[in-house]
Amino acid sequence: MKRLLIAGFVSVLAAGLAAQAPPLAPAARALVAVDAPVFALTHVWVIDGTGSPAKADQTIVVSGGRIQAIGDAGSVSVPPGATVIEKRGYTVIPGLVGMHDHMFYPEGGIGVYVDLVNAAPPLYLAGGVTTIRTTGTIEGYTDLEVKKAIDAGKIVGPKMHVTAPYLEGPGAFTMQMHQLTGADDARRMVQYWAAEGADNFKVYMDITRAELAATIEEAHKLGLKVTGHLCSIGFREAAAMGIDDLEHGLLADTEFVPDKQPDACPPGSARTKSLTALDTNGPELQQTIRELVARRVAVTSTLPVFEISVPGRPPFRPAVLDAMSTDSRLRYLAVHARIATQKDPPIATTFRKEMEFEHAFARAGGLLLAGLDPTGYGGVVPGFGDQREVELLVEAGFAPIEAIRIATWNGAQYLGELDRIGSLAAGKQADMVLINGDPSADIADIEKVETVFKDGVGYDSAKLIESAKGKV
Repeated sequence: MKRLLIAGFVSVLAAGLAAQAPPLAPAARALVAVDAPVFALTHVWVIDGTGSPAKADQTIVVSGGRIQAIGDAGSVSVPPGATVIEKRGYTVIPGLVGMHDHMFYPEGGIGVYVDLVNAAPPLYLAGGVTTIRTTGTIEGYTDLEVKKAIDAGKIVGPKMHVTAPYLEGPGAFTMQMHQLTGADDARRMVQYWAAEGADNFKVYMDITRAELAATIEEAHKLGLKVTGHLCSIGFREAAAMGIDDLEHGLLADTEFVPDKQPDACPPGSARTKSLTALDTNGPELQQTIRELVARRVAVTSTLPVFEISVPGRPPFRPAVLDAMSTDSRLRYLAVHARIATQKDPPIATTFRKEMEFEHAFARAGGLLLAGLDPTGYGGVVPGFGDQREVELLVEAGFAPIEAIRIATWNGAQYLGELDRIGSLAAGKQADMVLINGDPSADIADIEKVETVFKDGVGYDSAKLIESAKGKV
């Protein structure tokens, strides 16, 4: 009798919540594989995102877009009338939380980027990314409108945290960036974009200390966070000013450049030389790590965007090239071929040091986040790049379970959404990734996504990829 009552309650709850969800447009509906008011994934492995070991032979019951029960198949009751999806040999992980996931891509010219409104949303979702932070934009209204379209069911894509257009000082490398004129201008920009709906802010390479301080103060007044791709300001200095997050890790820190001038971004050659000479186990960098951890400043890993400049990387993956337009693919392959001929370039050394820094930062108690940054010279494609980021975290020394936690739990924690996403537990939103394999044993299996569930609706990964083919 108790089981029947619970099943009845679940069915009523499902009907009520389902009624609140906006209907999907026909084109979006065509990409759906599972849309049942109550369903159960049975006999699956579960990696819950908390860092706990994978659990075998589990059942997950979903109703009304939320996980209603999760546990051993022999102890979890499947409600009468529920759709049962048996997936032996498959693994379910939480939806990835992409923390440096732009909606744009390099066009080919120097400093020119285009929006990927028809490709990025489905590709992020296809890769298992159910929540993103855009982490900087060149078209603030585009990102906001894409978010509205996704939320309304007009198009498919991840849940979006929209970061405002970059806050940058004089020296911006692209004409698509506004260049701040001082601290008051920074405050006005924060106020304006917060009112428009942006919920994160990103400062960029040529911002001054006064402008950064004003940005942080104004954003924090509104309860919003600030991250930065820095250069003119070192990590420790930014941390002392109250910045919440630092993008790209060690490769963006200029505090070790000899004779660095205040508020000035050193030349690229000087930055590369200082990083090449830096001892990742030395006292200077270890002090930086201690200060970042003590001040609770997060660091966002974006290993894929650096990997593409290392000869012999990344591994060839046809689906990535298929996603690109013909022009983008040819440009990418041409540059990639030139890089392959380089002998011991500095990036090979600094890329390894970046991995060492990220591992040391996390081991010291720092909050490491995961993203892809689909920029560089191309080749880092939404969704696919997020999967590659998890694989590279494992190469950096993290166990697969740890890498998955970084890409799920940690992002949700930073965004203040751990009560809803980031792990698999009863009561949380059913944002889940069904994988044909076991990424806890072989992290490359994270590429074998079959179905991505967002709020309990399961999208066919293959169809999502096909819908964006050739559009990057």
